[in-house]
Amino acid sequence: MALQEEFKEFSEKAKSLPPTTMDADKLVLYGLYKQATVGTVDTNRPGIFSPKERAKWDAWKAVEGKTKEEAMSDYIVKVKQLQEGTSA
Repeated sequence: MALQEEFKEFSEKAKSLPPTTMDADKLVLYGLYKQATVGTVDTNRPGIFSPKERAKWDAWKAVEGKTKEEAMSDYIVKVKQLQEGTSA
């Protein structure tokens, strides 16, 4: 299966992760997803009065420099880990 197809499949699976999934893990997924689909952060960091948007931006910024393929691969691995109930 091509990486692009596997990424698409796992982005669908990520929508049905258990409700107990930690916010930190969700942020990692968000950052990897944005890096894989959009690329490098292209917006300014949200202000202090937008803590949720700021956390998402920080998660995306943390994976800056990864190639699209690296971000897709890391995303797939992370979803697999979360599906198994392990956090890494």
